[in-house]
Amino acid sequence: MNQTARYLQSRSGQSNIEIAVLVNHLITDAVKAGASDIHIEPWESSLVVRIRLVGVLTELIHLPLDLMEKISGRLKVMANLISYQTDLPQEGHAPANPEFGGVELRISVFPTVRGEKIVVRIFDPRNRSFELSALGFEEETLKQFVQLLARPSGLILLTGPTGSGKTTAMYSALCHIVQRSGPTISISTVEDPVEFNLPLVSQTQINPLKEFTYPIAVRSLMRQDPQVIMVGEIRDPETAAITVQAGLTGHLVMSTIHSGSTAGVFARLINMEIEPFLLASSIIGIVGLRLIRKNCPLCSQPYQPEPGLLRLLPPDVVENASFWRGVGCDSCVHTGFSGRNALTEMLLVDEVLRESILQKLPTRTLQQVAIQQGMQTLWQMGLRRALSGQTPLEEILRVIAVDQF
Repeated sequence: MNQTARYLQSRSGQSNIEIAVLVNHLITDAVKAGASDIHIEPWESSLVVRIRLVGVLTELIHLPLDLMEKISGRLKVMANLISYQTDLPQEGHAPANPEFGGVELRISVFPTVRGEKIVVRIFDPRNRSFELSALGFEEETLKQFVQLLARPSGLILLTGPTGSGKTTAMYSALCHIVQRSGPTISISTVEDPVEFNLPLVSQTQINPLKEFTYPIAVRSLMRQDPQVIMVGEIRDPETAAITVQAGLTGHLVMSTIHSGSTAGVFARLINMEIEPFLLASSIIGIVGLRLIRKNCPLCSQPYQPEPGLLRLLPPDVVENASFWRGVGCDSCVHTGFSGRNALTEMLLVDEVLRESILQKLPTRTLQQVAIQQGMQTLWQMGLRRALSGQTPLEEILRVIAVDQF
């Protein structure tokens, strides 16, 4: 039983519940479980509190709906938000508090028809180290990524869904460059928001309300003589154009972009009216990222996936395969998983691929060209993880669409 449940049991009625104490217990339970987010959401008959453990939401407790406004008000006070405003979204930040183990909280409040939904993102700056070797990249991918970071110029793009580790990978790359070159290199970032403060890196946060946008920031930054530039995200044609231009003019540039697949990045940028010859000249590599949960080492055991899943695999692979999954224990909070690793797809842009980009070949054809040039797909990398017992086959299928096989 968690602290929140014990506290509620110790109270004889709702009138005896101290909201500040209740909220503290909710945050403490989430931090102790190793959660990355807390979701507090009004459902039909209860106020449900869920926590995101290794990427998946898990129910923590159901509270009476009557407590919604009081809990919302308490969190707004903690984040210095307008407590009486309930019909507009609000975002705020609660600084590190020793009572919660020194974590920082980012609080987002969003109005719904049943009341306010609150999401609290948990950051622990003390336990966050940005080491390339700690990302869980495959050995060959890590070697190729390090080689890209040694290039003097060009554009490196990272793609994947929200929460797939793109920002962590870019921060780790910047820290790698700092460790390699020290104060002899100038590194600047433009972000929204700045997640963590990095040593020897000049970080800037955009402010759209004051018309300080990505394009304006990057264009101004180009006159600051940086050698390495990180752009938080390519969201619009103007940002895309200036980022591609920076990669062509002697800067090593890193950024993220949302795309259905790694090879699909080129089509996405062409749709933003970036000329194919500019893409072929500036982009040196694209990293597709997903995060997969690892089996709990204390409770994992052999199992047999469903026949329907096994039909997705080559027959010779199925014959010799040994699959493992965690059954759940106290150590993994009965999830069967412990921690996450990155699953990657590294697309290196060589002469053959450049020619294909110039010809505006469709995404699936570009994917086939990249595979012929040696690219290992997300599915191939994931299957290798499942066959080695690191994660169950179902976890790979959870994060990779079937049409990406």
